Amino acid sequence: MSLVRLNIKGISYSQTQNGAYALILNEVDGDRKLPIVIGAFEAQSIAIALEKEISPPRPLTHDLFKNFADRFDIVVKQVIIHKLVDGVFYSSLICERDKIEEIIDARTSDAIALALRFQAPIFTYKNILDKAGIYLKVNPKKEDTNQENEDSILMDELVTNELESDQPKESFKGKSIEELKKLLDEAVANEDYEKAARIRDEISKRE
Repeated sequence: MSLVRLNIKGISYSQTQNGAYALILNEVDGDRKLPIVIGAFEAQSIAIALEKEISPPRPLTHDLFKNFADRFDIVVKQVIIHKLVDGVFYSSLICERDKIEEIIDARTSDAIALALRFQAPIFTYKNILDKAGIYLKVNPKKEDTNQENEDSILMDELVTNELESDQPKESFKGKSIEELKKLLDEAVANEDYEKAARIRDEISKRE
């Protein structure tokens, strides 16, 4: 089976599932998106790895794993999302130490959080992308033939809602740049990385 490389397109809060987040992976050489529902902790960890300007005061679990691996010369070479069963994605870490390669089973959210920290590529098999991949279209009138099964339709609705919902939970429009930077420092100190990412986005828009 052929592998397809994926990039991270974005991550956002799920309005349809309490406490859940939608992680959107994008086909590198195509237009399909692979949406994956993940938990709050993993979402924060991935968001921090994506947002270079946010540095947690203490290492998160995935940072600890990276520090441990660095100390013992273990490298995560790539992540492969290799199976989809009942809407759950299964992944593997392809690791190497002393030129010996090992395959370690991992939750997809953890695997991607680690891939970001090791700057490792993310892959999935073509048949998984054929089954669960979706097209997010500007014109919703045209039906997508890939969305024949119920799981894909439900996931498409979830992801479309996420990408169309640009309003944050808390508005920062009335704050000055200086106030936003102070709020950013406070959010990071309180380990509220979701809020910190939203503040960072607001600062970036103004700068």
